[in-house]
Amino acid sequence: MSDAAGRARRFARAWDDLRGRSGRRVMDLVRGQVAVARAGAVLACSTATGEIDRSAARTRMAEVEHEGDAARAELVRALLRTLATPIDREDLFRLSRSVDDVLDHLRDYVREADLFGPADLSFAAEPLRAVIGGLDELDRALPKVFDDPGSVTVAVLATRKACNRVRQLYQARLTELFAGPLEMDTLRERELLSRLDAVGRRLGESADALADAMLKRSH
Repeated sequence: MSDAAGRARRFARAWDDLRGRSGRRVMDLVRGQVAVARAGAVLACSTATGEIDRSAARTRMAEVEHEGDAARAELVRALLRTLATPIDREDLFRLSRSVDDVLDHLRDYVREADLFGPADLSFAAEPLRAVIGGLDELDRALPKVFDDPGSVTVAVLATRKACNRVRQLYQARLTELFAGPLEMDTLRERELLSRLDAVGRRLGESADALADAMLKRSH
């Protein structure tokens, strides 16, 4: 092997190593953002089960949102410094933005639950548990970008199923509400259900962003 060929191979190995390390760093930051969104979902679910006072949850959610903003900002800074990313930057931005949107709608849910003050929030517990499960599935899918790229799309389907579950629960509860008398609490609950449906849709967009990114990478 010529010296030039040897240098080229050494450079290629060094570049692959650098890309791998920087890529995992970026993906760890995305997972950090998902973890913050999950914390927000757990907090929201705690209000639905009555474990946390609504006003206290609203205060705590402001702190969680700040953590989410900081996590997204750190990811953006890392993307600006990173030469090679595991998936397209555009898709990473889209994925990050969608996860941020999940947290924003969870924030709005907690705020509105406190402001609107419906007598019972138990209707929200099951949809929020589905959101938590969907975020867990998304988090499990992310490391597969490196370890098992071919299985990422399949893994993402579990997140999509969780989103579909949120939509089904939303529709079922609306059907129950519309079958009964129209009262002020009915309107309050409908607004909060719409907010939870929005959380599920944003989570679905996160899953789609990752699936689309992997489809591009396969070509």
